[in-house]
Amino acid sequence: MLEPEIKQDLREIAERLTNLRGSLDLDLKQEQISDYEEKMTAPDFWDDNDRAQKIIGELNAIKAVVEEFTELSNQYEDLELTRELVEEEQDDSLAAELGTGVAALMKKLDEYELQLLLNQPYDKLNAYLELHPGAGGTESQDWADMLLRMYRRWGEKRGFKVEVVDYLPGDEAGVKSVTLLFKGFNAYGYLKAEKGVHRLVRISPFDSSGRRHTSFVSCDVMPEIDDSIEIEIRPEDLHVDTYRSSGAGGQHINKTESAVRITHMPTGIVVSCQTERSQIQNRERCMTMLRSKLYEKKIEEQQQHLAEIRGVQMDIAWGSQIRSYVFHPYSMVKDHRTGAESGNIGSVMDGEIDFLIDAYLRGQINTKNDSDNM
Repeated sequence: MLEPEIKQDLREIAERLTNLRGSLDLDLKQEQISDYEEKMTAPDFWDDNDRAQKIIGELNAIKAVVEEFTELSNQYEDLELTRELVEEEQDDSLAAELGTGVAALMKKLDEYELQLLLNQPYDKLNAYLELHPGAGGTESQDWADMLLRMYRRWGEKRGFKVEVVDYLPGDEAGVKSVTLLFKGFNAYGYLKAEKGVHRLVRISPFDSSGRRHTSFVSCDVMPEIDDSIEIEIRPEDLHVDTYRSSGAGGQHINKTESAVRITHMPTGIVVSCQTERSQIQNRERCMTMLRSKLYEKKIEEQQQHLAEIRGVQMDIAWGSQIRSYVFHPYSMVKDHRTGAESGNIGSVMDGEIDFLIDAYLRGQINTKNDSDNM
């Protein structure tokens, strides 16, 4: 017997695929693919390596959109054939298989639609993620370490390469600050949802009286901006310090002043890197981070200007957390921007945060659409 819910889900999948087909303009994308492939056959294609890599990246991105849509459509057609067989033969085992297949396709379709939402200019880039504990000493530093573990696990599950760029350990436990680099397509697009203050409520393991503590950690996210983006940095505006690495590493990393800290004096922005083997490599990484921070600052200033024009008041105080993680007296994670929540806090701390990111990104698109329609 075929469940009515399965039929309804199949109708919903068909409608969503039809809407996607109309919005994707697949014919135009096929023309773009042909155009890029033709450029790649030119004899001088590799004369400009940066341009060549950019074309290849754009071609692969368009191909991925088209190929995945085709795969989703084919899977839907297979499920429709299975549905017809179930209705003809009344096969319960086949009906169960159909239900599993429909649920899997719904999940894939959700993920595909989410990827399509990441269409802003720098969504596809790598991302830097920084964690800075608030007041509270060891308790807040331990909370930063817990978030560090959460984001590393999320990145690994997503297939991103996660590198520690800078790491300053806490005095007793946790971390005073840490910078991660997530390498992979759409890393910034996903992680921009995590920017803000994260609040923890729990019984502190560092309090002998067993009292409940509230801790805050600030999470900052920015795209990795390379030399292709025009960001003016004057050498005379930079103050460069070198020092020995404080983290674990080989003899070279700990015995030479290979770590680099750069201060951009006009803005007060400070970046540091100590994980590369040489001072030159650490300095190069610092300059990439500085470009990213200056770009992010420029974007924030533009957004603030637009908010002032629209009359929107934005609270950016430390206490304006985007998300709360409650371990006691009950277990819950709640995003205050979207209302998305879960009682399975263990799963969230193991990196299962896609549902929170999904809710934020979909909410941003809806907000943009509402603003455009005003």
